[in-house]
Amino acid sequence: MPVLDQEPSKDLGGGDGLPKLPLPALKDTLEVYLRCVKHLLTEEQFNKTQNIVKQFGAPGGVGELLQSKLMERRQNKANWVYDYWLNDMYLNNRLALPVNSSPVMVFPQQNFKAPIDSLRFAAHLISGVLEYKTLLDAHALPVDYARGQLAGTPLCMEQYYRLFTSYRLPGPERDTLVAQESSVMPEPEHIIVACKNQFFVLDVVINFRRLNERDLLTQLEKIARMADIEEEQLPPIGLLTSDGRTEWAEARSALMRESTNRDSLDMIERCLCLVCLDDATGPELSDTTRAMLMLHGGGAAKNGGNRWYDKPMQFVVGADGCCGVVCEHSAFEGIVLVQCTEYLLKYMIGSPSKLVRAASVSELPAPRRLRWKCTPEIHKLLASSADKLQRLVKNLDMNVHKFYDYGKEFIKKQKMSPDAYIQVALQLAYYRCHGRPVSTYESASIRRFKEGRVDNIRSATPEALAFVKAMTNGEQSTCDKEKMEMLRGAISAQTKYTILAITGMAIDNHLLGLREIAHDLKIEKPEIFKDEAHLISNQFILSTSQVPTTVEMFCCYGPVLPNGYGACYNPQSNHIIFSVSSFRESPETSSAEFVKCLVQGLLDMRDLCNKCNSGSNAAAQRQGQTLETHTQTDTNWQSKTLQTSADLTKNQQTLPQVLLKTPDQTKVEAQTQTSSQGEAQALKNGSKS
Repeated sequence: MPVLDQEPSKDLGGGDGLPKLPLPALKDTLEVYLRCVKHLLTEEQFNKTQNIVKQFGAPGGVGELLQSKLMERRQNKANWVYDYWLNDMYLNNRLALPVNSSPVMVFPQQNFKAPIDSLRFAAHLISGVLEYKTLLDAHALPVDYARGQLAGTPLCMEQYYRLFTSYRLPGPERDTLVAQESSVMPEPEHIIVACKNQFFVLDVVINFRRLNERDLLTQLEKIARMADIEEEQLPPIGLLTSDGRTEWAEARSALMRESTNRDSLDMIERCLCLVCLDDATGPELSDTTRAMLMLHGGGAAKNGGNRWYDKPMQFVVGADGCCGVVCEHSAFEGIVLVQCTEYLLKYMIGSPSKLVRAASVSELPAPRRLRWKCTPEIHKLLASSADKLQRLVKNLDMNVHKFYDYGKEFIKKQKMSPDAYIQVALQLAYYRCHGRPVSTYESASIRRFKEGRVDNIRSATPEALAFVKAMTNGEQSTCDKEKMEMLRGAISAQTKYTILAITGMAIDNHLLGLREIAHDLKIEKPEIFKDEAHLISNQFILSTSQVPTTVEMFCCYGPVLPNGYGACYNPQSNHIIFSVSSFRESPETSSAEFVKCLVQGLLDMRDLCNKCNSGSNAAAQRQGQTLETHTQTDTNWQSKTLQTSADLTKNQQTLPQVLLKTPDQTKVEAQTQTSSQGEAQALKNGSKS
């Protein structure tokens, strides 16, 4: 299986004709870096950092050399940061994928009255997957376009084409993102179904005919019966994929010594996706419980072994109606997860289940159970993986909260960006809980550029800190009018940084590039990257992402640090869904406490807006005139598809009819929908250097 080619092939939609990711000026990045870290450091630390940064950026210094090498790299590569970023963000990371890396999408609770209902749901879902795959294969997916700020810019579509054709291969020191290329081998025509920790090959094309929903259901029923045969049951090999990456790489090497195991691994690694038929786990299925079960399967005693974490898409269908998708994150961003799952759910709502008796294939060959030969060594490794997963299950402190007091419509009425507003609320919540600001990560899509993935919006701005201090200082030393000005200032700063990020001018990718090119050149690591400030500024205690949906579902993920929080949010018209995660082992964090502070902050901010709104002047309103900022979900292409169905006929490909539920959804855009023209212009002028 060839390693993913970093240069996009010509036929991948949306990559061709897009500009290359820009390289910011060294001077600009160093200035922004100092501004981002100053209020997170002591005076002594900052003075030291200032000198180190000055030396790094000095004429003829190491910074200039590295910058010139990065410029050469930009000339020679489709995207100068892509490989560096992919390795740094994912492939070098040795932590286990569940909770630590793989985000999940939690579907609405399903009401299955009998076991057959969950299999019907799975068959309907697989039908949708095959329909979507047909669109991808025909390159009939309309190109996404940015909305709001710099509207109309086409976005890179490359990530979509990795949904069902890639695989994360564990390595002893670094994983590999592997892509199947049809020129080298036939396209996969099978799905792996996991049931009771056993894996089955479900061929979705038999005798050149794609199975219809009735056939799929027949095959799933056979699989459920086969999984129940106790004497045939094999050890839960899937548990190995839930372990740390180095441990899994070693276990995989041990498995590969047996040809039976090699064949089974090959079938899993080449499949389209996994469908995990989970057993019911217990009575209480709150949003929080479902989120946790999606993230880790409930451990070895429940459905933790009914997974294969290296595959990009695992659709989970629980007998108790707990359903969703687990996604391996190195292949694509949350945008692709949202777009694909929205397509599938709308397909299932919009095209009634087609469970008609098929005349053509009456006797389908039985699905095949994958076999494993397990040595005592493998059994030992399985026991160790099960223990570690259990620790992870116990450690995760998850809290899913639906905030019903208001949603993005209220925020837009204040002439503020919903995303920027929620980011300031998250800063306020953290400060209320912990009494200090911390380095914060908010993902911003850079899909306007060839092979664009994400950069970081640094939400812990000095302006946000000034506002949260004013809101928490206890004495009424700051009047409401001043607080309101500070809130607008914080939102304006957040919006400006968002524009920097989505236009490729933020600092995190640039600093990573400078660090990695020094490593490539075998230059001793520059002082700027050994400095305490660099360490502090890259410890993202608050890791956040906006993942808006137009269908009832929500996204969540775990924290990136032992003492950190993961905060994913989904703003709807009149409510906001928050998924907050932390680790119980940290004495510092508590998800429930964080949510409590977040709710209090959102109510305080609403009260402040209501008090000051009538008197706010037009200039202040213009300053914060932001419609909507979205960070991880781009244009909702389904609605665009319906508008451009005529164009699609050229591709001889039609979409199944989908139900479009809300007028809101055409506004979904990943990065931003954003600030007043004046601000944008000033920013453009400021970043031309």
